[in-house]
Amino acid sequence: MRIAMRTASCACGQLRISCNGEPQLVAQCHCLDCQKRTGSTYGVAAFFARDKVEARGDARTYRRSARSGHHVTFHFCPGCGSSVFWEPEQKPEWIAVAVGCFADPAFPAPAHVGWEDRRHPWVSG
Repeated sequence: MRIAMRTASCACGQLRISCNGEPQLVAQCHCLDCQKRTGSTYGVAAFFARDKVEARGDARTYRRSARSGHHVTFHFCPGCGSSVFWEPEQKPEWIAVAVGCFADPAFPAPAHVGWEDRRHPWVSG
């Protein structure tokens, strides 16, 4: 059986993260923090086992508190500003990667949706 190797990158291609295998979870989030992080109405993240990812390139970080009280550390490109991946303190065994950074229309769809009460009423699915 062939294991998928996927690579996500920022808009300029300088910051990359390679992920070996299938994501543990793909989730769509409508929280206000994800809306601000993406500049869109929601974010979509693929969670991979930490030992299955390798990041390359220069990154800057931004750490914030989540509503759970745990912290999340975001890694973004200092050149183009793309938020590529993040480390959720609550799940230290996982690395979350912005699904859009894979630029792959065949990427697995979200199996979980969070913060639906914050969903914009005109957003479907």
